[in-house]
Order: sequence, then structure tokens, then C-alpha cells
Amino acid sequence: MKLLILNGVNLNRTGLREPGVYGTQTLEDINREIAAFAKKRGIDCEFFQSNLEGELCTKIHETDADGIVLNAGAFTHYSYALRDAIASVPTPVVEVHMSNVHAREEFRHTSVISAVCRGTVLGFGKNSYLLAVESFAL
Repeated sequence: MKLLILNGVNLNRTGLREPGVYGTQTLEDINREIAAFAKKRGIDCEFFQSNLEGELCTKIHETDADGIVLNAGAFTHYSYALRDAIASVPTPVVEVHMSNVHAREEFRHTSVISAVCRGTVLGFGKNSYLLAVESFAL
């Protein structure tokens, strides 16, 4: 099995941006942990991060992965383009957020992508990714 771990806008700043919310590990550190966790379950991972909405949509369209773990960042709350990209492919997507978005600012309470995702994992820091990967191993 192969998973695409797809990270959106500002996630390249993980470890630097709001460490009280997102922790101090970089995205690269987290990706290494995800890869090791997945490998123990017989899952290979491809990692991609972009601050550009269209690049994320194209990656969704073109992936040959069996599933996608997606942390869209702020695009979660308003990107109908990303929502439509997810809906346009048969690949199952699990939405991930490191923080509990429902305990934060009100604008973060709405996800326009949740309805077209297989599930959502949020609020467990970097472990949200691991739980999403585990959902594909079940």
C-alpha cells in the first residue's frame, strides 16, 4: 500500500510557527516519524507540501497512491477547488489537523473538505497523522 501525505499552506513553517499549537518539530521531522510508523505496517509514503492551492489539486489528480492523508491548513476552511479535487478522484482521503480546530477561532470550525473525505483526525498534534495512517492499515 502507498499513501500520499499531503500538506498545505504554511505547514512548511511547522516547528517555527506557533510552537504552542503545532509543536517544535519541523515538518521534515514529522515526516520521518510518519514514514517509520507506516513502514512497520507495510505502507510506503510519498510526501508533498505546497503553499499553492493549484499544486495541491494537481497532486490529488495525479497521485497513484492508494490513499491520501491531507492536512490542508487554512485551505480547509475555504478552498472549494481543493474540495472539488478530492471529490473528483476515487482515492480515499483522510483529513488531518494537528490542533483541535473546534477549540480555536470560529472561522476554523468549518471545513469545506470534510464532506468529501473518508474521515477526519484532529487535535492530537503530530499523532493525528499517525492515526490517519493507521486508519488505512485497518
